[in-house]
Amino acid sequence: MPYATVNDTRLYYEDAGTGPALLLLHGWGASGRVWQSSLPDLVRDHRVITLDWRGCGRSDRPLDGNTIAGVTADLVAVIETLGITPTVVGSSLGGVFATELALARPELVEHVVAVDSPGYWPSTGMLETVRELREKLVDDRFGTVAGWVPGWFGPKASPGLIDWTVRQLLDSGVYIDALFTEITTYDPRPRLKDLKVPITYLHGEVDTQIPLEVPRACAAETPGARVHVLAGCGHIPHQEDPRAFTAALRAITA
Repeated sequence: MPYATVNDTRLYYEDAGTGPALLLLHGWGASGRVWQSSLPDLVRDHRVITLDWRGCGRSDRPLDGNTIAGVTADLVAVIETLGITPTVVGSSLGGVFATELALARPELVEHVVAVDSPGYWPSTGMLETVRELREKLVDDRFGTVAGWVPGWFGPKASPGLIDWTVRQLLDSGVYIDALFTEITTYDPRPRLKDLKVPITYLHGEVDTQIPLEVPRACAAETPGARVHVLAGCGHIPHQEDPRAFTAALRAITA
């Protein structure tokens, strides 16, 4: 199994295919497995790296470094270790990391695709929801995750996919919960005018976690940004409708 040791943390990744590089970043508590339905098509003509970021999947679960800056630093180290300049595709919180990476180190990134991301919770009416979630995860992690995850998905998602997602999140490390405190004050919009890397916001039409108004507002602040909407999908379109997602990603990166 391939691991990269960066910032004293072993990170699991998978690397397949040849061609332009794609670095795929999952959302909170999940793993690189969330991209599995898109991989057989993408690896035909891309080098595709799926990474389990710290605290998640098969990577180490350290107490420290579970911050936006900490994970972004890990991404810098992984990209430099692999010697790539990828299109970085980030789902949900992974899209926050992708955006911050491009702002901090634009020379390392070819393009950003923010999938149902990023959020700016302080001004979308979700601030208290995120705060309450952090508390509920302490009081009843199992019940909270099981009750929360079904709302991520649109009508295309199967019950089996929802159950599998719950299991992944419950298997992740608990220290990543610290990110929920940090994102209560996160708002990238004032800095997006300085983004030097092309960015596309690829968003599920019926996402209730991060409404469609969010990527549209971000795109309005970002020179040259585009918004691509996937009909009938919720917060995880690459799992809900992988054919439509992969076709959209191909069109974006062509």
